[in-house]
This record gives sequence, structure tokens and C-alpha cells, in this order.
Amino acid sequence: MDKDAVAEVLKEIGVLLELKGENPFKTRAYVNGARTLEGLTEPLETLIQEERLGEVKGIGKALVEKITELVETGELEYYTNLKASIPAGLIEMLDVQGMGPKKVKALHDKLGIESIEALEAACEAGQVAELDGFGKKSEEKILESIAFKRQHASHHHRHKMLIAAEPILDDLRSHPDVIRCDIAGSLRRGKEVSGDIDFLVSAKDSADIMEAFTTRDGILSVLAAGDTKASVLLEGGIQADLRVVDDSEYASALAYFTGSKEHNIVMRSRAIERGLRLNEYGLFKSKEETRDPKLRLDCKTEEDIFAALDLTYVPPELREDRGEFDAAENGDIPRLIEWTDLKGSLHNHSNWSDGHESLEEIAAHMSNLGCAYWAITDHSKASFQANGLDEGRIKKQLKEIAKINQKLEDDGDAFRLLSGIEVDVLKKGLDFDDDLLSQLEVVVASMHVAGSDEKDNTKRLIAAAENPHVHMLGHLSGRLLLERAPQKLNQQAVIDACAETGTWIELNANPYRFDLDWRQWQYAKSRGVKCVINCDAHRNEHAGFLRLGTAIARKGWLTKADVMNTLPLAKLRKELAKKRN
Repeated sequence: MDKDAVAEVLKEIGVLLELKGENPFKTRAYVNGARTLEGLTEPLETLIQEERLGEVKGIGKALVEKITELVETGELEYYTNLKASIPAGLIEMLDVQGMGPKKVKALHDKLGIESIEALEAACEAGQVAELDGFGKKSEEKILESIAFKRQHASHHHRHKMLIAAEPILDDLRSHPDVIRCDIAGSLRRGKEVSGDIDFLVSAKDSADIMEAFTTRDGILSVLAAGDTKASVLLEGGIQADLRVVDDSEYASALAYFTGSKEHNIVMRSRAIERGLRLNEYGLFKSKEETRDPKLRLDCKTEEDIFAALDLTYVPPELREDRGEFDAAENGDIPRLIEWTDLKGSLHNHSNWSDGHESLEEIAAHMSNLGCAYWAITDHSKASFQANGLDEGRIKKQLKEIAKINQKLEDDGDAFRLLSGIEVDVLKKGLDFDDDLLSQLEVVVASMHVAGSDEKDNTKRLIAAAENPHVHMLGHLSGRLLLERAPQKLNQQAVIDACAETGTWIELNANPYRFDLDWRQWQYAKSRGVKCVINCDAHRNEHAGFLRLGTAIARKGWLTKADVMNTLPLAKLRKELAKKRN
């Protein structure tokens, strides 16, 4: 087990101990131990082998033994027994918004609640509101969170779907009987969450393909299996569906199963208006529904289908019946941004706050990836839980970044770290004064703790946008996909304020956020608001989020010109300076 995995186990032990009501010093020891491991600059395995782990500040004898057991065996008996001693329902309740270990324990102790279902019933009966530390608003929020999670229970995050889908796609494409193969459905359209994975294959013979699909490793169960259709349940609870068609049907089948439903309805209507019929089997020269191959028009690709319906090609991401038909009729479908257009990310964290890597490690990694720049925007002091920086630490970091950049220049490396901060938007205003913000190259303003009043939240963000030292607003809605609904906010009003002030809006590419929502970007673009696709990286591996975020930007109709971190460094610096002039 590697360092990060061990740290996650230690954090969970801390939570479990808090659920049991253990001594807070004991609980804190595990949480602090996890943070210490995350900040290690030396390999954990080396420290264990050389029996030096106990010399690390914050790692006592008991932790040394447990960490060693985890690293050497991949298991920890203490953790297994501790987890088994706590009702599973209590752990599940932690996923409800606003429910920390202390609150879960209080509900268990006072009302005997051991499941989300029991929690919901107690809230509906008004029992939770009567407890100290809760109240009516807490009760309402709990019910909202439970309903939200239940509504999205069958959906999965995009990155998890892609991780599951891509190996299967590769295997299908390498199968000797497969002619063409693609992912279809909402995953192909770039949706942020999906209910299942749709695979479409063209082949002359489907038998071996179906056998390979339903017997591959990682399948929990086969839900259905026929001659040309199959459904399986993958590890992680993701459903994957396969359909095999003749290659002559492939283009129309791909368009049909890609969707969306609303897009397909308009496509079929356009076909009827032209005396044609469009379905999953083809585009037919017929006024009636048919599958007659003699009537099928020769459409080898989706482009051929769009052309036959007097449309320029519409990329899958835009197929939502949100203006794509008018654009395609007029030849106005934009050339959408590609992830390779991006030069770096302007919202990222280091181990100075809650990130995992040092400034030096980040610079080396991002330079090796071919980035032109990478902004370090650690949390401000109000985010104490994330080890936010005060004024003194910011000034020290500025010197370190300058030192690293000087070394890069001396070595002939064009890559640069940019100094910055993710400053909290508080009720009283920004967490830092203008004098300090003016010394930083990149300022991201984010509201981490929203109130319940829509007007107040909106006012706070508009005020942040109006500050000449704020370059962009971070994760505007505050949503967490499948976990937390957007905060109460007049998003359009904030977008309008950004348009007036020249403030950019972040598309946070963290796959649990994808915030601002793609449905808002068409309006933002119409108002001239610029986008920044940011990783909000806490680990070097999160640089890959740029690719995920680009799919969401494409759904928002964004082009290279709409996204500021497509600019080379010199031009970006000029644009950053404009807000302050």
C-alpha cells in the first residue's frame, strides 16, 4: 500500500474513532498522522526499511506499527475490527450533507438512528429539529440532501465512467470481427454524469464479440445477453450495454444511440419534412417507417446523415437541442476547444496548504508535461481546515516561487510558476486586503461557505467580481456532483457582473465539480465573459483534469478564443494585468 492510500486509512480511522466518541486527542493523532504522511518528501517505504519512521515528528510508536502493517501487508487488523464495530448505516450517514461524525453520533445516541432511512423518517417527524445543535433549518437541509442523493443514485461521475469504458473500448476495437466501434450515449455527449455506458459495434458476425464482452474480467453479473445485445454490471456498480449492428447501419445507429432524445426528435422531423425516414437502422427514401435496405441512403458516416438533412456536422457534445440546429443550418457551428489548446491551469494547490506536492515537484512535473505555466493558488487564512496561508506565509511563498522561476530561467526552461491565492469570499468581503492581493499574479475568489440567503450570496460574489484585483471567480455554484446541489445564488446576475467588470469565470475541471455548469456557458459567452479551465489540482496527477474539463467546455459551445488559459504566457500576463489598470 502506497503513502496516499495509508493516509486515507488513517483519516478514516480518525472519523471512525470520532463516531465511537473516543478521546479527541486519540482521534486527532490519526488525522495529523495522515497529514504528516502526505507531506513526506522521502519515500515511506525507505523510512520503514531503515526504521526511521518514528523519527518523523507527529508519528508515534503506535502509528509506526500500524503504518508498517499497512505498507507491508496492505491490511490493518485494527482498522478492520474498528470498522466492523460500527453499524454500516452510521458510516453511510456521513455522506449526507452537513452530517459530520459528531452529529451522526448525537443522532445515534439520542434517537437510536442507524441508517439514512431512519434519519429521513426522524426528520419528517420533526424529531431532529428538537435536538441541540440541529434545528429546523438543519433538518430541512438533511432532507434535501437525502432526496438529492436518492435522485442521482443510479448515476456515476464522468471520470469513473471513462476509467471503466476505455479498456473495454480498446478490447472491442482490437477484436478481429469488429469493423467499427464507439462509445455512444451521454458519455459520448460529454455529460458530467451518466447512468450507463453504451458501446456500439459494427460486425458481420456478433457471436464471438458477445462472448468476449460478457465474459471479460471485472464483470459482476450479466444482466442480459442476446445475439446482438448484451448488458453487464461492472465493478463499481456501473452498467455497460453493447449493441452489434451491420456496418451499413452503423452511422445511423451511432447518431441514434448518442442522442440526446431531444436532438433525435428534431432530426427525425427534419427527415420527414424532406420525404425521408430516419431511425436507428438508417436514413431511408420513404414516407413511411421502414428498415428496407433497398430504400436506405448510402450514409457511411454521421457527417453524411447531417448533410442529407441540410445541416453541417454537429459534434456530439452539442446534441442537446440547445441551438445547434439553427447554427448548423447557417454553417455557424463553432470549432470547439481541444484540450491540447490549454497551456496550463490557473487554480492549483501545493503542500503549503492542502495540496500534496512541493512547489519544486509541481514545477518539475508540469514542465515535463509540456505546460507553459501553472499558477499556485493556495487557500487563504479563512480556510483554516485546509491550512490556509496568512500574509506572512504568502510573502515567503512569493520568494520561493521567484527562486524556482529563476532556476528555471537559468536552466533554459521556459516553464513558469505563477504566484497566486484562492481567496475566500466571506460575508464581510474578501479574506485579504487589496494591498496583498495586488502583489499576486493570479487571484481566484471562491465562496466556500455560502449562506442560506440567495440575495446575500449573490451580493458577495458580485462584490468579489467588482474588486479590481480579482481575476476570476472559482467554482461559482459550489455544487458537488451527485452529492450537493448548487448553493442558492442568482448565477445570471453574477455572470452579468463579470461581464461588466471583465472578471473571468472558472470552469473547475475537478470531475466532482465541473462548475460553472455547461448549461450556463452559452449565456456567459453571449455576455462576453471569458472562461478559465482550471484543475483545482491538489496532486500532480490532477493535471489530467484539463482533458475532462475541456469536454464540459465543449458542451458549453466554448472555443479556444473563449478560454484564457489557451494563451501563451506573455499574452496571459497582459490579460491578467488589464483588470488592474
